[in-house]
Amino acid sequence: MRLFEEKINIVLADDDADECSLFREAINEINENYNLVFFSNGKDLMNYLNDEECEIPDIIFLDLNMPVMSGIDCLSKIRSDNRYADTSIAIYSTSSSEQDQEETFMLGANVYIKKPNDYEKMKKVLQHVLRTYWQYHTSNMNRDTFLISV
Repeated sequence: MRLFEEKINIVLADDDADECSLFREAINEINENYNLVFFSNGKDLMNYLNDEECEIPDIIFLDLNMPVMSGIDCLSKIRSDNRYADTSIAIYSTSSSEQDQEETFMLGANVYIKKPNDYEKMKKVLQHVLRTYWQYHTSNMNRDTFLISV
């Protein structure tokens, strides 16, 4: 199934190798026209994004609880860089903390996804995010559309 006419650049920052593998598998089933880059910690992600020659991601999926540099710290730094003003950021975390949701919303994340514990649910959520938030990433987001759970 092809959802997008142009190749999209997706970045996932998550320290769980199994989660990354499932994420890649789900993205493969959802969209054949993408470039996917993984980082296992926030510092490596930020080093990549700070490289002037990096390809600007269309969407970044950020785990909150990563070693070296947290997803919150990454989100804050990414949103302070004008090069990434048009990049959608999806928080992709096991945390269901209202404090985490509030903080990431205030820092400029586009959507908060509580990681599904089932592959089919994960695929459904990712498909929804890529369809909705990729196509309309510049629309005004609000708290009613911020949290996605299955």
